[in-house]
Amino acid sequence: MYHPTGRVLTVLELLQSRPGITGTELADRLETDVRTVRRYIAKLQDVGIPVEANPGRFGGYHLRPGYKLPPLIFTQEEASAMVIALMGSSWLRIDQSQTAVYGAISKITRVLPEGARSRLEALSNLMFLKDSSQTDQPSAALIIDASQAVQAEQVLNISYRAEGILTERAVEPYGIVGRKGYWYLVGWCRLRSAFRTFRFDRIGGHEISGESFKRREDFDFDAYVTEHIETYPGSLEFSVIFKAPLSRVRRKIPEPWGSLEECPEGVLFMGNTDSYTYQAWELVSLDIPFRVLAPRGLKDALLALSDEIRASAQ
Repeated sequence: MYHPTGRVLTVLELLQSRPGITGTELADRLETDVRTVRRYIAKLQDVGIPVEANPGRFGGYHLRPGYKLPPLIFTQEEASAMVIALMGSSWLRIDQSQTAVYGAISKITRVLPEGARSRLEALSNLMFLKDSSQTDQPSAALIIDASQAVQAEQVLNISYRAEGILTERAVEPYGIVGRKGYWYLVGWCRLRSAFRTFRFDRIGGHEISGESFKRREDFDFDAYVTEHIETYPGSLEFSVIFKAPLSRVRRKIPEPWGSLEECPEGVLFMGNTDSYTYQAWELVSLDIPFRVLAPRGLKDALLALSDEIRASAQ
């Protein structure tokens, strides 16, 4: 059975290869009727592709003379998803060149029909996403190289700084994960002879060694991430009171985040974090009224966040 989108694209391919093809011929090729073919033609015209019809007994459909189709064709939804992802790259806390980001957005908009292009340009011009104040952001090149090492099953040599100590590590990489505001490489550390997580912002120099390794089939990557990152308490403590029923708060707060306890004002939430700035974003995104009890660092992070939001609104 044909998918409707697939049929529309088939019509476009036939128009390119056989200018002047008739509605009856299109209907025969698509195993449908002429009325349905007209709907497919209308869909192409709606997205800005100039399909023209020659009336009369020997008439047919063709693309406007001189019109060249771009090498890639995206739907409005596909293009919007890519632009939103690119605009939100700062939230990924990666040291990614803004020149590369806006260059990619420009190329995407250039291959769109005029109507879709205008809507997407409005989106990219009016959407502003603030990046975090975290200064030590991992480079996109490092993450790309690490991904290639994972895929090729090759050892990655890294310089790693933890607790003020710099060590040289040979890591058999298994995967990459973003959790709690940081990027992590998960793999077998030959120095420690154990599986470890490595924060990307703590990795200095790196090199794909070219040495292959064999992945261990008994290693559950997802389970390891959950155990060692999701449930690992940060070094910074905080406490807030949510002004909402316990049932509502429990739907928003995973158990590993901290403890929940009913109190006269609502729900007392006590937890740990690696970054008050990141925790401020998390609390605001929950969309539950709350009051910070402690510490001052979290209050300051929320005030700084409110200043950023106010500046964006102005």
